[in-house]
Amino acid sequence: MTRFAEDDLTRDAFLGGKLHLWQPRRGRGYRAGVDPVLLAASIEATAGQSVLELGCGVGAAVLCLGARVPGLTLTGCELQPAYAELARRNGGAALEVVEADLTDMPLHLRQRQFDHVLANPPYFDRAASVQSRDPGRETALGEATPLRQWVRTAARRLKPKGQAHFIHRAERLPEILAALPHEMGSVEVLPLASRAGRMPELILLRARKNGRGAFRLYHSYAMHLGARHEADGNSYVPEIEAVLRRGAPLTYPTS
Repeated sequence: MTRFAEDDLTRDAFLGGKLHLWQPRRGRGYRAGVDPVLLAASIEATAGQSVLELGCGVGAAVLCLGARVPGLTLTGCELQPAYAELARRNGGAALEVVEADLTDMPLHLRQRQFDHVLANPPYFDRAASVQSRDPGRETALGEATPLRQWVRTAARRLKPKGQAHFIHRAERLPEILAALPHEMGSVEVLPLASRAGRMPELILLRARKNGRGAFRLYHSYAMHLGARHEADGNSYVPEIEAVLRRGAPLTYPTS
């Protein structure tokens, strides 16, 4: 698919209306959810820095970051033409979108380095899961490019002292750690659990090129209030509510 029909799109509010994104209607393709918003909120970027998102889709993560931190130079790399077109539409002049496979980037992108590289790679190893019937969702969720390739590509595109940032399923953490090149250090992992006392389902991970800090694995961050789901509606803890509705940062613990 090279583009979506207008009737197949919705324009949705993110960050409490600070950002609006065109994306496929439900049942028409992959729709950005909470995960890219959390990833963007975890990045400690400052004005003047450069940012690359690998597999940017419609631009949700990189544009959420840009909405929170003005003055960034934003670039997205996206394989699927229809999603790359939506990313350009969503980002306008604020986002450079390169339509390419991350394993075969054009020379002009391979010659650049960035302060931050972020990625929300496909979560599911299709050797152990069922393929989606929707091609767009399958590319977004089903792992065609090995996870180690995402990690190594992110590391290569970093400036010295730059940071790579990932969100992924908790059970894939060993693969990410194993894929980090030797020059990537100061690794920090923040597990995300649905509720207090439950096993984490997701992890946020960041690592610094030429970093020398000790590995840090923090306690799980509970996203919802209460021990169980009691009623319909949002039940996010105040810190996550602030991230999703007001564009607040999601900070890693300091100790």
